[in-house]
Amino acid sequence: MMDIQWFPGHMAKTRRLISENIKLCDCAVEIVDARCPQSSRNPELPRLVGGKKVLVVVNKSDIADPNETQKWIKRFEREGTAAVSVCCNDAKGVQKILEAIREMLKEKIERDRARGLVNKPIRTMVCGIPNVGKSSFINKLYGKNAAVKGDRPGVTRGKQWITLKNGMEFLDTPGILWPKFDDKEAALRLAYTGAVKDDILDTEELCAHLCEFLAENYKSKLEERYKLELPDEYTGFELLESICRKRGFIVKGGEADTLRGASVVLDEFRGGKLGRITLEKAF
Repeated sequence: MMDIQWFPGHMAKTRRLISENIKLCDCAVEIVDARCPQSSRNPELPRLVGGKKVLVVVNKSDIADPNETQKWIKRFEREGTAAVSVCCNDAKGVQKILEAIREMLKEKIERDRARGLVNKPIRTMVCGIPNVGKSSFINKLYGKNAAVKGDRPGVTRGKQWITLKNGMEFLDTPGILWPKFDDKEAALRLAYTGAVKDDILDTEELCAHLCEFLAENYKSKLEERYKLELPDEYTGFELLESICRKRGFIVKGGEADTLRGASVVLDEFRGGKLGRITLEKAF
């Protein structure tokens, strides 16, 4: 099992930013990845937000297994956590989030109205791991590129307040992980989805683990995408080599170019090209 750890200095700074600025906000939105909803939740967030209400936004639901996504929403609700599944690139999904925030803060809004504070803005902090779609959410809300976004961890810098025409205000924060991954399986899932920088990883080993998971849980999708016929017994590296040969990724001497193959498979998984896949079950 790979030992994955990544907590660069700017994330420690983001922890302080969250804890210092949450007092300016009425609630927080934690955006998580629908392919690994629990693994992508920050275990430190309840402490960092100091008891403020948190709406869990299960993003990227368009590339996750829809049945599993619904099971996760029901699990969160059973646990007393407000949750909604969306694709943050979709305007309808963003509207669901706005409605869910108002519903979560309904009692506070009514108290404010009783005190004569009819147009008091709702202030929400947006949190989440790297590469989970926070900036895409902000951009869709605002209607233009109000937040810098990218497909690599660590793109959003500093904090940004976004004010909407309806009076709602959002504080966007940089992506943050936590200092130590105690759950190695969860760390793998985060690496699969791109929340951990590939630069610090052995991407060939990472991809081999992913291939094993896909072969065991989404065999038909793996076979269809890469034109494979899986044998009864295999290793992840053997699957990766087979994919390389099918794609023509061969280096001098006839060896499979597994570094290139790993990059392609990881990119295609992250982009949803293998189909709708969820990495962990809600039970």
